[in-house]
Parts: sequence; C-alpha cells; structure tokens
Amino acid sequence: MPDNPTPRRKRALLLFNPNARRGREGVGKVVERLAAGGLSVTVEHFSALPEIARDIVRLRESADLIVLCGGDGTVASGAMAVVESGLPLGIIPMGTANDLARTLEIPMEFEQAADLIVAGRTRRIDVGSVNGHAFFNVASIGLSSDLARKLDAGLKRRWGRLGYAVAAMRVLSRARPFHATITEKGVTTDVNTYQIAVGNGRHYGGGNVVQEQASIDDGNLDLYSLEVSNVWKLAMMLRSFRSGRHGLWKEVRTAKCTRFDVSTKRPRPVNTDGEIVTSTPASFMVHPGAVEVYVP
Repeated sequence: MPDNPTPRRKRALLLFNPNARRGREGVGKVVERLAAGGLSVTVEHFSALPEIARDIVRLRESADLIVLCGGDGTVASGAMAVVESGLPLGIIPMGTANDLARTLEIPMEFEQAADLIVAGRTRRIDVGSVNGHAFFNVASIGLSSDLARKLDAGLKRRWGRLGYAVAAMRVLSRARPFHATITEKGVTTDVNTYQIAVGNGRHYGGGNVVQEQASIDDGNLDLYSLEVSNVWKLAMMLRSFRSGRHGLWKEVRTAKCTRFDVSTKRPRPVNTDGEIVTSTPASFMVHPGAVEVYVP
C-alpha cells in the first residue's frame, strides 16, 4: 500500500510593523513558536496602517490564517480585509493598550499568544463599523478623538500607557461641549455632550469597560453620551468607567442597538480604536459574528 501523504502545514500570513514600539521586541520568537507548532509562516512588513488591508487582499490566497502583530489600531485596520478573506485571525498584542486582547483574554506575553494560535481554538466575534471603517472596541466623537490627535506616535513610543495620561490632561484643559443629534430606531435625540462613544467590544481606553454587560459577540452596539455640566466631574466618574457602570450617573445617556446615526453642526473627527478614520455625520453598525478569532 502507498504511504500516507504528509499533511500540508497550515500557512500563516504574519504582518507586523518593525518600527512600532514593540515591533522588533519579540516577533522572531513568535515566528519560531508558530513554526514549532507546525505552521508555515510568511512574514510581511508594513509601515503604515492602510498597507495592512492591501497586503491581506494581495496574499490571502496563499494563507490559511492571518496573524496581526500590533495594537488595536493595527487589528482594526485589517478587519474588513480579514472579513472578506474568510480566514481566521490570530492576534499578537504588541500595542500600548491592547484592549481587544484584554476583551478576548489573549495573553500579553508574545510566546503565549502564539501558542494560543497553534492550539487552534476559535470564537466568532462581532465587528463594528462607522462610515465603512471597522472597529472592534469603540468608536467615539469628542474627547477620545481629541485625545487620539494629541497622542502622537512619538508620545506613545516614549511614554507608553503613561502617554495617555499626559495627553488626557492637555485635552481636558481645553474641552468644550458640542451639540449632536443621535438617531436610534428612527427616534432622534438632541444632546449637548463632551463625548459620544459607541462600543462593539467590552474594553477600551486601556481597560475601561464600555458597558457592564457588554460582550463582543452579543450582536449589539452600546452607546453612551457624556452630558456633564463640568468636564472635571469626569474625575469623580473614573471608577464607574473602569467597571462599566457609568450609566448609573444621570449625566450619562446610554443605549443599546444594532445601529446608531450621529450628526453634528460641523464635521467632527471620529476615532476608532485609537485612530482617526472619518468624520460626522457618522453611521454606526454592527456585523454579528463577522470574524473568527483564535482565543484561549
């Protein structure tokens, strides 16, 4: 009888930015760990986020799974291309906040995250989108967008998570409320707010919780609007934001739905998972179970 043919090794397309804060720190060990687990790894470098989707589209026919090394912005930038490819996604958390990894309980240690991909257990999760741009954690208008603009790459590389605190103090000192219109299920509400955030996942902003019961596979988006009289009152709310119970404050409007539309008097930038990608008017949608991700 003929010998049984050797099974083909699964092909992993691994993308990483060698210039990122932790980009060179451990990618070699990740590749070694994936290869030791039986994967054939192709490494593709990128230097700007738009390159990620193009690389996935260009190389997806030669891969059985995608591995993205980076932070939340990196993973979100490749999300739509991963959805279109139909391939499972592995995440190596090399960013500053790594909120998606936190939500999915993916280890922060590179080798352990690689072992998780080799183990092969997956989970289908939702993807959010705003004006066609994907996000996994949260998309926001107001304070977080201002923070994203202040938190440049140099500040993140130099200070890491402490850079968020430095930039946040700058933003809060100049913050002013803005007028917005929120539409949900055909009902329109006018608000004066410092921030409107729409969450798809659970964690955002370095460990804050979008909403106490939020899940990344519940088929819904969770909105909150900060309608405080004084922006410095947010300091009193910090513990509530860490636990996702900020909706208990009367100054915080909350809602859960599959779609929200937000308009403002003048265009305002929209931040998705740490990157400014579009502006208002903004249409937020959820895409249930759109991506298969390797999880513990």
